[in-house]
Amino acid sequence: MELINKFVFYLGYPFVRYALVCASLIALASAFLGVILVLKRYSYIANSLSNVAFASLSIATAIGFTQKLVLALPLTIFFALILLQGNNSKKIISDAAIAMVSVSALAMGYLVMNVFRVGPNVLVDVCTILFGSTSILTLTKLDVIISVALSILVILFFIYYYKEIYITVFDEDLANASGIKVERLNTVLSMVVAVVITLAIRLVGSLLVAALIVFPAVSAMKVFHSFRKIAFASAIISLVSALGGAIFAILAATPVGSTIVVMNLVIFLIMSIIGGMKRG
Repeated sequence: MELINKFVFYLGYPFVRYALVCASLIALASAFLGVILVLKRYSYIANSLSNVAFASLSIATAIGFTQKLVLALPLTIFFALILLQGNNSKKIISDAAIAMVSVSALAMGYLVMNVFRVGPNVLVDVCTILFGSTSILTLTKLDVIISVALSILVILFFIYYYKEIYITVFDEDLANASGIKVERLNTVLSMVVAVVITLAIRLVGSLLVAALIVFPAVSAMKVFHSFRKIAFASAIISLVSALGGAIFAILAATPVGSTIVVMNLVIFLIMSIIGGMKRG
């Protein structure tokens, strides 16, 4: 009862409500994206792009941008188009090149934050971007509007183009034969990946974004096998993890991003046990 009263008390603060709304929508968008990336075996690209977004946010912080998404989104979209379109073009972009982009972006971001010090404590700024820290609890109204609008657009995109995405994920040749403009769809998907990753960094930080995207999809696949059921279960798992993790973090004063990822890990272990029992 005491915890409930404490939670109701915290709900009286606008920044807590903003955080929960954004966490819910970003989690749903990440879940749908995760299903596609896992099935197409592009999970590793999420980690690379999160490092690119880290570098972008570091540059935005260094030059004093108040709305960091304005700079981070275009740069992350640019690299998403290069990496994902390269993979769609008969592996023009190798795994080694993706790894090089990933570590270079991470190093560049940290270097920029150290060389162009904009605050008294660089480590705090770096940790905030890397691990999310309390950034989800310090969102402005404009941050919330941008995050909510982009998340809703991403979710609507997956719902509206569900059939085209389903066919393309499993068989691009069939998709082409069916009249689906695969190249255009892949381009839009690349942009969606960049948008979701950039938004998710505010929730869990750049180092943990891949977990937010991959865990719900893999957890759902432990129990379900149809694309529709996996997508639906992934969305529920992601939503429960994000809301549960955020609420626990607020009440227990733990890092939001890390708590959400640990919640995802716990659910993954539970789903693995359930999946093993079903097969047994």
